[in-house]
Amino acid sequence: MHVVSLAPGADLAGFRAAARRLIAANAPPETVVWQTEAPSLFGTDTALAEAPPLALPRAVTEMITMVVPHRDPERYGLLYALIWRVVQGERALMEVASDPLVHRLHRMRKAIGRDLHKMHAFLRFRRMPGKGPERFVAWFEPDHHILGAAAPFFVDRFRGLTWSILTPEGSVHWNGALTFGPPGRREDVPEGDGFEAGWRDYYESTFNPARLNLDAMRAEMPRKYWRNMPETAAIPALVRAASARAQAMIEKEPTMPVKRDPVRAVAKMAQDEPDSLEALNAVIARSEPLVPGATQAVLGEGPVGARIAFVGEQPGDQEDRQGRPFVGPAGQLLSRALEEAGIDRREAYLTNAVKHFKFTLRGKRRIHEKPTAGEVSHYRWWLDRELDFVGPKLVVALGATAVLALTGKQIPITRARGPADFHKGFEGFITVHPSYLLRLPDEEAKAMAYQAFVEDLRRANALAA
Repeated sequence: MHVVSLAPGADLAGFRAAARRLIAANAPPETVVWQTEAPSLFGTDTALAEAPPLALPRAVTEMITMVVPHRDPERYGLLYALIWRVVQGERALMEVASDPLVHRLHRMRKAIGRDLHKMHAFLRFRRMPGKGPERFVAWFEPDHHILGAAAPFFVDRFRGLTWSILTPEGSVHWNGALTFGPPGRREDVPEGDGFEAGWRDYYESTFNPARLNLDAMRAEMPRKYWRNMPETAAIPALVRAASARAQAMIEKEPTMPVKRDPVRAVAKMAQDEPDSLEALNAVIARSEPLVPGATQAVLGEGPVGARIAFVGEQPGDQEDRQGRPFVGPAGQLLSRALEEAGIDRREAYLTNAVKHFKFTLRGKRRIHEKPTAGEVSHYRWWLDRELDFVGPKLVVALGATAVLALTGKQIPITRARGPADFHKGFEGFITVHPSYLLRLPDEEAKAMAYQAFVEDLRRANALAA
């Protein structure tokens, strides 16, 4: 008889290590006792030696990861039985949905999926009072041991905040790094904060009395979660008034939509369109970033009527802080290359396809994140109008994002490097972005790439002349 002791909760690492040792010892499932909390009458088996990893089908490893957090005390025994049968030759066992073991594990997996969905949907953070750094705390009571599995979702969604999630079994904390701690108490979470009144008003304004379905509401949002959700305080009153509000909606006389004069609307749009580079820059400066986080919009820099306009990808960390294009490490490299190519930076126009800095926060560092095609398209109108006002003889695209903004196509730089035709009739030239040179690990390769970049700038200068 083999007795395996695992940590309380979801001990995935412990189970994997124990399963490897048991398979190496050729131990059938009926000879193994799994314990997590109470000590076993048989003691603990420490005679099993370490063993190499098992080669299991992907469907099996995914099932193990999902089912280990289940609260059923038999979960480890069921999962080991699955591993044993697969190792003994039933490699396609997961495809047999009618098998009792597979069927039961699938039901347990679905239970974990529902519990994760409830935690993602019904957990509410509240701001901790005090004068210190801003911090948010939430209380949740999951049905299963899902705290570790749920934490990455909240890291991705609230990466820029400092927060803690407390549960009766443990806690998780984020402040640039994820840490786990002891259980918390409901009393450690504030009863409310200033944000909740506005959230309740929003919920009430979107509540549709004509589509009230109490059974569906209780099935999707069980009452056990209500006390942690501020909007649920308004539900009883909304339900009581639903019938009268729905009847009033039916009896209300329909109103015809207001017709707009398309000629006047087009004339108004033309009137509001900026008529100079200064007016355009004022519009850009007032606009909120498409992806929140940037300090400010970074405008183009250089004279109207410049012979050459250089278009990069987006501002970096230093550009965002200083509000000027190409002032960071890549910008300094570009300045040196321009000088070697015989181009006076002060007489050129420098801008970016995207006007706001997009980044991922890692601790206190802001790591550059490449803009998506949708974000490039969002800023494209501004870039077009900007180049119209500057009127350069040649537009140089620095990197793939600039090429996408100027052509509307994803074109590999290695294939298109050199003269090009951009939309709206601009004569163009395609080359690499200077940040590409900074990322090259080999010094010899970096030197060769830099010389090729300078040669590209010389060719562009000759075209512009």
